[in-house]
Amino acid sequence: MTNFSRLANLKEQAALEAAKMRYELARWWAGQPPFTNVQRAATLGGLGPALLMGCAVHDGSRVSLLVPPAMASETSMASNVSHAPVKPRTPTAPAPQALVAIIDSLTKNFSGTVGVSVMSIDEGWVVASNGDLKLPQQSVSKLWVTMTVLDAIDQGRIRLEDPITITEADFTVFHQPVASLVKDGVGYTSTVGEIMRRAMTMSDNTCNDKLLRLVGGPQAVRDFIARKGLGAIRFGPGEKLLQAATAGLEWKPEYSRGNAFSQARAQLAPGVRLAAFETYVSDPPDGAAPNAIAYALARLQRGELLSPSSTAWLISTMQSSHTGRQRLRGAVPVGWQFGHKTGTGQDLRGRTAGYNDVGILVAPDGKSYAVAVMIGDTPRPIKERQELMQGVVAAVVANHR
Repeated sequence: MTNFSRLANLKEQAALEAAKMRYELARWWAGQPPFTNVQRAATLGGLGPALLMGCAVHDGSRVSLLVPPAMASETSMASNVSHAPVKPRTPTAPAPQALVAIIDSLTKNFSGTVGVSVMSIDEGWVVASNGDLKLPQQSVSKLWVTMTVLDAIDQGRIRLEDPITITEADFTVFHQPVASLVKDGVGYTSTVGEIMRRAMTMSDNTCNDKLLRLVGGPQAVRDFIARKGLGAIRFGPGEKLLQAATAGLEWKPEYSRGNAFSQARAQLAPGVRLAAFETYVSDPPDGAAPNAIAYALARLQRGELLSPSSTAWLISTMQSSHTGRQRLRGAVPVGWQFGHKTGTGQDLRGRTAGYNDVGILVAPDGKSYAVAVMIGDTPRPIKERQELMQGVVAAVVANHR
């Protein structure tokens, strides 16, 4: 081996070690324990995500997933407050067997790690495939930030009409349309309600992180999740640290400008990027189980999480969302109502780390369903991902009774 080759190998190894440290720091900020030696070796030492993710096992019409205890546990260190997850109600009717068969078929025939959960909010039954597997939320987690803010409003600590100013120092990464409204040296001043609306309907990362700081940071959101007993829902360290760690970078303020983040990411050694990507999808700091999300949405619809006014505000805002028109919403028929939140992760070599849509589907007769479709890691084209999501909604509508 030439001296140049040795130097190149040493540089890449050093970059890999730095990526490991950055990702474990992100896990620490997310309130999660560090990797065990076995997990670390499996993820970054060559065994890849297979060991961590386990293997799929078909059990009749349901699909379960064998995962190690560290991943299958409830919100690991999600909060210093101890609250048991609130258990779903006893179903008053059985789930439609045709729906069970369709959901099973859709997920078995899809190439990728996918979790689906459909809950009848009125009758209490659940149809799920990989429903307890923690998958990357990405911007689905904006739901919990908004709920935490609304909970603070319910307690009288914040008001919807309170002024809030966004400056260049607040910029994050990726989708942040509010940046175009920020004037040099002045900023953009609006209200808490308007910034929440932008975070939810436009999936604006800067608006979301501004609200996150307003309400007390990631721990405040984790405390809300624990206090309300939402169960297997993790909340990460915020957009900057989460996205940087997923890419294999250490966050720098200049990454929030223009295309700087993408350029820095492109300059990383391929092995560094792949290691960081695999680490993220194997055990995401923002991972959540589709069943937990569906049940949280059901409780929101029933008015069990927030005040009546805050509940109405959030559901109405979700129904006016501009994102993901061809995901779940693409199969919602005329006469039905649908409020939702999407989430999309980073791409690498044709794979996407998180492609999601979750929401509340309301039939013309008033009956409602909580739906969560989460694609944790897939190489399939966007059209096929959208078809999977639309297939779930179509099946719910077809089996509505």
